[in-house]
Amino acid sequence: MNHTREINALFTLIDDPDQEVFTTVSERIAGFGKAIIPNLENLWENTFSQDVQERIENLIHRLHYTDLVSDLTEWSDSADDNLLSGALLVAKYNYPDLESAAILQDIEKIRKNVWLELNNFLTPLEQANVLSSILYNYYSLKGNEVDYSMKDDFCLNKVLSRRKGNALSNGIIYQVLCGLLDINAKIINIPRHFIIAFYHTDYNPSSFIGHPQDKIHFYVDGTTGQAYSHLDIENYLKKMNANPIPGYFKPLSNKRIIQVLLEELSNCYDKPYELEKQTEVLKLVEILS
Repeated sequence: MNHTREINALFTLIDDPDQEVFTTVSERIAGFGKAIIPNLENLWENTFSQDVQERIENLIHRLHYTDLVSDLTEWSDSADDNLLSGALLVAKYNYPDLESAAILQDIEKIRKNVWLELNNFLTPLEQANVLSSILYNYYSLKGNEVDYSMKDDFCLNKVLSRRKGNALSNGIIYQVLCGLLDINAKIINIPRHFIIAFYHTDYNPSSFIGHPQDKIHFYVDGTTGQAYSHLDIENYLKKMNANPIPGYFKPLSNKRIIQVLLEELSNCYDKPYELEKQTEVLKLVEILS
């Protein structure tokens, strides 16, 4: 990296007890961008002061966060707001060094196994049964109730490696696979639950006029892979004292799904010492607003 002499000079001032001096130093270090992170990591390894290590950790986090803000803004502004890419950006808040290649390979393996079992003669329900069987039985994906003490349930890299998520994170994997397999199934948000709706092949939410429920074959629970009928959902809504309004049955946009994923992740930082992180995640939510 260039500017080695300046960087070394700045590093000697990281332990300065004067907060104003440190603020100036940290601003200058941050100006180098994420390329300076390896230097900071090396400095951390060779520093024995816990206070200085904490300062270095905060600087590294700041650099990663700035990079994430830039990437999420670019994703939000893109016409191709790929759902999987967006979910991996969310995971990068907790795992900034996340490499997407291995995750893409994992998704491709699942897609290929499902594709080998599909054919043009299967009904939508039979297609769903194949996908659910491979994802939840063969790959042993499990679903938890939403638990805000389990941050990893909202990070797709961990959901895939541990084979355990919740209705939203599992639903994202399910929708991503359906998209790769040309199956018209999308996440919807009924009261207190996210679920996957299998739409008719000709359904387009941007042009369809009418109640979108009329264009749904059935539903799949992302937590378990279980299929539900219209009657099942109607009974559920009655229990929730909710009317079947059209908005419940219209698919969430990719941007909205990622926004909700971030909102849910922010709820995981509810302890007093984590409120700064909660604020950071909510700022990411605002980027998608």
